[in-house]
Amino acid sequence: MVSKQENATAYWQENIRLMLVLLAVWFIASFGMGIIFADELNEFRFFGFKFGFWMAQQGSIYVFVALIFIYVYQMNKLDRKYGVDEDADNYVEDEDYYHHDESFIESISEPNKKHNNKADK
Repeated sequence: MVSKQENATAYWQENIRLMLVLLAVWFIASFGMGIIFADELNEFRFFGFKFGFWMAQQGSIYVFVALIFIYVYQMNKLDRKYGVDEDADNYVEDEDYYHHDESFIESISEPNKKHNNKADK
């Protein structure tokens, strides 16, 4: 049986590994393809533009948006694997949570009569 501490450690190791992979892709798409390898990539055409230029201006944005969706999908999968997903929450609605007795409701809804009488005089 795996302890909670071992489970949490494994979860965070996989989480960090996923983040590092996605950050590496982000770095390659933005800095690598948009700046470092732009001259080499400009030898190719994409939608009528030089590919290095297109990656620096448009392509990296598409990569960033794709990385967000990949991260959400992978984290949901990871959460389910380790039993920390939102669906696993055992939320029980408390009927008394928003219930207040009548005196409390009257105290916040009706103005103080003594205060009003002094203001009228």
